[in-house]
Amino acid sequence: MPNDLIRINKAIAQRGGYSRREADRLISEGRVAIGLQKVTDLATKVGEDEELFIDGKRLDRKNERYTIIVYNKPKGELVTRFDPQGRKTIFDGLPDRFSRFIAIGRLDYASEGLLLLTDSAEIADKLMRGDLERVYNVKIDGFITNAIQKAMQEGLKLDGLEGAHPLNDEKISYLAPFAKWRIEKNRANYSRLKIALTEGKNREIRRFFAHFERKALDLKRVSFGEISLNSLPVGEWRFCSKEEYRFIRQSTASKEERQKSVRAARAKLHTKDSNDKTKRKKSL
Repeated sequence: MPNDLIRINKAIAQRGGYSRREADRLISEGRVAIGLQKVTDLATKVGEDEELFIDGKRLDRKNERYTIIVYNKPKGELVTRFDPQGRKTIFDGLPDRFSRFIAIGRLDYASEGLLLLTDSAEIADKLMRGDLERVYNVKIDGFITNAIQKAMQEGLKLDGLEGAHPLNDEKISYLAPFAKWRIEKNRANYSRLKIALTEGKNREIRRFFAHFERKALDLKRVSFGEISLNSLPVGEWRFCSKEEYRFIRQSTASKEERQKSVRAARAKLHTKDSNDKTKRKKSL
């Protein structure tokens, strides 16, 4: 069996911009085919050269080009395509052309700020699994005690569902130390601080402060790596800049790709030095 076979839901996500959960649903409904053969087994694996179809429409093979947008998510929007309770989602406020885009990480219903979306499942997966800093402005009720500061520095053990949303059963037993943190205001009625995380566990910041009987009153993500909100108004979106795309390519490149880029840069510098020497000899 070839080593480059991947799960069919991952292949559908890469080629069609679906989430893996959506891909699983399409497979289970019998809407996916490999060539002329329908597939319903979620464990099926496919190669890069095999043709995939959804409802008879062929999915293009992996494309190196992709688009990423920055969205300033307001409070009161869910990061999902559909909510059975009829609540507003981020896609209600975005143009239809972004309806198949994938959110890179999540912000809960009561949180706001920077959210990246892309049409590349591969880039989304790399950025979500990476260790880029996510920076948040946080307002909590009450003092930031010495015990809280110690936990921010050393990490915190949790009791499974502690601080989780009532409808969420995702257990977390440990929260890693914050990458960075700075207290900007520390008062009895409320405190403000800036926090940088390098991972994105479910409701991580809210769960952290809930352990100390503190409620996160406001939570806003202001940057993801070198991508920032800047002056983007709430509820608005923009495309990433050239500099931000360059940062993303560097952040998601494999070790081999980074080494290749370094070699190319060195070769270019060597060629420039050789040309400069030739010019100096001619001038003499």
